[in-house]
Amino acid sequence: MIHNKLPKIWYGGDYNPEQWDDETMTEDLRMFKLADIDVATVNVFSWAKIQPNEETYDFAELDRIIDRLHGDGIAVCLATSTGAHPAWMAKRYPDVTRVDYEGRKRKFGGRHNSCPSSPAYRKYSQLIAGKLAERYKDHPALVAWHISNEYGGYCYCDNCAEAFQAWLQKRYSTIEQLNKAWYTSFWGHTFYDWDEIVPPNALSEEWGGNRTNFQSISLDYRRFQSDALLDCYLIEYKEIRKYSPDIQITTNMMGTYPELDYFKWAKHMDVISWDNYPSIDTPVSYTAMTHALMRGLKSGQPFMLMEQTPSQQNWQAYNALKRPGVMRLWSYQAVAHGADTVMFFQLRRSIGACEKYHGAVIEHVGHEHTRVFRECAELGRELTQLQDKLLDSRIDAKAAIVFDWENRWAVELSSGPSIALKYVDEVHKYYDALFELNVQTDMISVEEQLDQYDLVIAPVMYMIKPGFAEKVEAFVARGGTFITTFFSGIVNENDLVTTGGYPGKLRKVLGIWAEEIDALLPGQQNQIVMKKVDGALSGTYTCSLLCDLIHSEGAEVVAEYGSDFYKGMPAVTVNKFGEGEAWYIASSPDQHFLQSLIANICKDKGIEPLLVTPSGVEVTRRSKDGKAYTFVLNHNADEAEVDLGAQPRPELLSGEVVSGVYQLAAKGVMIIEG
Repeated sequence: MIHNKLPKIWYGGDYNPEQWDDETMTEDLRMFKLADIDVATVNVFSWAKIQPNEETYDFAELDRIIDRLHGDGIAVCLATSTGAHPAWMAKRYPDVTRVDYEGRKRKFGGRHNSCPSSPAYRKYSQLIAGKLAERYKDHPALVAWHISNEYGGYCYCDNCAEAFQAWLQKRYSTIEQLNKAWYTSFWGHTFYDWDEIVPPNALSEEWGGNRTNFQSISLDYRRFQSDALLDCYLIEYKEIRKYSPDIQITTNMMGTYPELDYFKWAKHMDVISWDNYPSIDTPVSYTAMTHALMRGLKSGQPFMLMEQTPSQQNWQAYNALKRPGVMRLWSYQAVAHGADTVMFFQLRRSIGACEKYHGAVIEHVGHEHTRVFRECAELGRELTQLQDKLLDSRIDAKAAIVFDWENRWAVELSSGPSIALKYVDEVHKYYDALFELNVQTDMISVEEQLDQYDLVIAPVMYMIKPGFAEKVEAFVARGGTFITTFFSGIVNENDLVTTGGYPGKLRKVLGIWAEEIDALLPGQQNQIVMKKVDGALSGTYTCSLLCDLIHSEGAEVVAEYGSDFYKGMPAVTVNKFGEGEAWYIASSPDQHFLQSLIANICKDKGIEPLLVTPSGVEVTRRSKDGKAYTFVLNHNADEAEVDLGAQPRPELLSGEVVSGVYQLAAKGVMIIEG
């Protein structure tokens, strides 16, 4: 449990007192009390200060920082600082810095510039993690270990090339098996020895980031780089565990970040933590989906909101302020979806370098008389008031959406059918349809068991891994409803086409055959024409992006295309299979169609909305020990009328007892018990 040493929702964030003098830290500690801040993440980027050379370690400053925090009642999330290696290391060991996508050797600078295959980086990161764990393992302030920071970025150096070759040998055993999996008979690419294989980048197979001549090679390099960075994490994890067996260990993730397979990483993390940085125009449902994805990494376990900004970011093109009430609203949105912490980057603003204009609880003016501080202090008071009521509560969802990073890589590496196809965007369309209905939805991996769900959606399930099709068939046969879309069931785990007709191994459960795939130009549309009235679903809708030309093999044709030479061909089908049904949506439909379709299916399956609310009012529910806690979040700029039902129930933030029609303030939040 996240709260094993601090029985409330943690409140705090990244703190860098090594950038300040003692007098400033004294003032910070005074203001932390005013804001009810109780956790500070320290030592995130202090490697160079702690280790000025190969042999010397100096913990005096970190000792003082941790002791002072503890003395003022602030718990410590202790980072290992390995997200940025010291300058001396890059000078002494040139293999530490990366080679970029264009084949250029990096110099010292920035952060996340460490090659994951560098022997020197691995050696010294293991050493510092061990020394930190040995020194602070019994410190009473310590509540969590934070390894490195926001892992990411690929390397294409000679060390990575050798490590890739070894990774491939372990995966495929023989060069013959590799040639078969990669289909190297194409373009004369047959390999006869492992050392003939080079990383796919702008010097070899790729161009423009996701354009490649050989999808199988590029796909495996993404797997390898994700694994290589995971190995670096595990080196530190295991070293910490030698000395600190009981304190939870994490590293901060970045939501739908494309480069790492977070489902694979999650298996090696005690608790998921992530950094939430939506822009001012990010759809609310997208942020909700990302929280659900982070919750789903460990099958619904509560997660840590490790970072968010109290006011504005520094790195987006347009760094708008969070309007009054939004910081509080978005903080509770994270809690509503499973967060047991609310933490910020950063607690005090830096005065130099690229993050000096990134928001903080304590602004450059240096006192508590700011709008941002007042809002943070009010939120801190509320979280203290909530005590442990919500901790370790869970979300019960009957609907789930399958998300797979390897499938995402394969979709976006594909040489066609459309450069406009973006996997995450298509997934979000389906999540948004459920979100608008206030239907709780889990985001799950292809490995997750499906028995607990009534509805499972797998948008653009291009890659079918071993066992997945059989799992879907069993789920539908038992009475489940499965939905998938165009460009599904095309390839296996090596990105080789499953011959015999699309959608490959899903063809049996779906009862269709897809003959061709038409790519529509930007702005071009076709129509989905319903064959009959079904509840709210009737008439004609638009669709775009891709159109699968499909034939029914037993599936009922629900809708047909309205134009072009495939007018009258099936656009939406449903196939009865055992006790359940499997839907195929052959194009990318407009949101009105999706919301109507999903509403009909949920009604048929008995999946009820938590509450019926106006658009922009989000509802979720967490439960524990037989008690339910319903969150009602008004994302609108105006107050909203919400029918809470006839039963009077306590509202935790205001202390009111509420029922019936309620006027929820703009950006307002309610947590209703019962």
